[in-house]
Formats: sequence, structure tokens, C-alpha cells
Amino acid sequence: MKTRKLNSVCLIYFVTALLLLPFSVEAQRMQHSSGNTRTNQNISRPSTQQNKSINGGYQKSANRDTKTKAPSNKTSTMDTKNKGNVNSRDKDARVSNDVNNVDRNRNNVDRDKDRDVNINRDINVDRNVNIDRDVYVRRPVVAYPRPPYTFGGHRYYAFHPYHYHPYHPFYWGPAYHPWGFFIAVLTVTAIVITVENQQYHYDQGVYYQKSDGGYKAVPAPNGAKVDTLPPNTQTVVVNETTNNYYYGGTFYEKSDSGYTVVPPTAGTVVENLPEGGEEVKIGDVTYVKLGEVYYQPIQKDGKNMYEVVNVEKVEG
Repeated sequence: MKTRKLNSVCLIYFVTALLLLPFSVEAQRMQHSSGNTRTNQNISRPSTQQNKSINGGYQKSANRDTKTKAPSNKTSTMDTKNKGNVNSRDKDARVSNDVNNVDRNRNNVDRDKDRDVNINRDINVDRNVNIDRDVYVRRPVVAYPRPPYTFGGHRYYAFHPYHYHPYHPFYWGPAYHPWGFFIAVLTVTAIVITVENQQYHYDQGVYYQKSDGGYKAVPAPNGAKVDTLPPNTQTVVVNETTNNYYYGGTFYEKSDSGYTVVPPTAGTVVENLPEGGEEVKIGDVTYVKLGEVYYQPIQKDGKNMYEVVNVEKVEG
């Protein structure tokens, strides 16, 4: 009897267990599914927040590092762009400055080149003048009856035959000083003469220009005018109708306003040459060179004299 009652109780428990088992399994499944859902929600929430839109725009998550990096990259890009613009502007400015500097340098070079050309032109002119004597010596108005002496690419014209005699400087008096002579103080008789914007001091037949600490005797400038001539001035014949006045290597022409310094005329004969000349041997002929003028030793009327030589360069 007791055994039958125990079996009945066991059967009841067994049946009850069978009935409750599906509910337990479903509860576990639902609990497990609920946990997965929360996990999925936790994983997907950042993505939902990341893709959240505001007024149709895109807004990145505030929790992501790319949020902070993006402005940094944007700023960096803007900085790079700005730097690029600045560098571009600086480059343009540098290029502009370089171009301006090049232009200025080119202008300076052009000016320096023009200046050099002008200087060289003046030097060449002076060199040609020294050879041709176009400025320092006037050509004669009559033709030479004898051929010139030719040597070293130049022709030396003279009316009289060459007759050598030693060069002995003539003494023109205590007031005369040769070209290049330096004097500290001028006398009270000195006057100021301006020729082509150049200032000279004239004193008793000698012309001076200011030098360091004093004055230096220089060749008389063509065109200078004086009222009177110093003692020992000599009259020389230029041609049949013209005479010049000669003192210390300087030639003058007389006019109503006084006496004007002029270049010597080729063929003019003088008896005396001042101090400051030098003998120059050209081929077989020895000339006396005074400043830029060549004098040929000659003999006229039994006297030793000097003739102004016309020097021309052989062309070709």
C-alpha cells in the first residue's frame, strides 16, 4: 500500500517536471536573447550616434579620436594652404624683388656700360687726337712740298728738312714754371679764369689748377682769354697773313677782347722751347715732345729752331 502511494507521488512530480520544463527552457532562451540584444545595442550605439544627422549634415561622434583629429587635419590643411599661399606670396614677392633687383642691376649695368663706353670713347678720341693732333695742332692751310717721314704707322709732316740739334730748355724768367710744377701759394697777381666749367688760376703766363694743398701748373686750356701777355712773349709767323704770340709753349691769337689761347698751327717755327719737354726718338728722327705737340729740330737762317709737326695715323 505504501509502495503504491510512493509511486503515485513520484509520477506526479515527474509529470509536473515535464510540464514545467518548456517554460524554463523558453525563459532561459529569452534571457539569453535579451542579453544578446543588450550587447548588440551596446555595440551598435556608437555607430548610430556616429551616423546621426543634424539638419541634413554629417556630424562625427564626439567619442572618437577621429573627431579631434579631423579638425586638426582640417586646420593642418588650412594651415598648409595658408602657408602655401603665404609661401606663394613670399615667393612672388621674392621673384618680384629679384626681378626688380635684376632690372635695377641691369639698369645699373647699362648705365655703367654706357658710362664705360663714354669713357672709352673719350679715351679713344683723346688717343686719336694725340696721334692726329686734331685738337692740339692745327693743320696748315698750304700743302707740304715734301713727303712725310713715315714710321710705326704714322706720318710726320714738316716743311723744313730735319736737322738735329740738342734740346736746351729756354729760361722764361722767375715767374715761369713748367707743367707739373707744384706751388703752395699763388701770388697776388693771380686771376681766376673759367673755361668749359673748369676753373684755372692764371699768373704771369702760367696756368694752375688746385691740387692737394696747393696748385699745379698745367697746359694752357684752349679758349682761355687774358688781357695782357707776360714779358718775353715772342711773335711767331703762322702764315703770310697770320701771326701768333708765343710764350712758354703756349700760343695766343690777338682779338679786340685780348689774347686767346689757341692750338699751334703745324709748320709754325719757334726758336725756343721751355722746360718740361723731352726728346723722343722715332726711327731715325729725334723729336722734342712738349705736352702733346711734337717739334722737329730744324735749322733756319743759320739758327737752330723747332717746327711744329703734323702727325697723322696711316689708315688701313
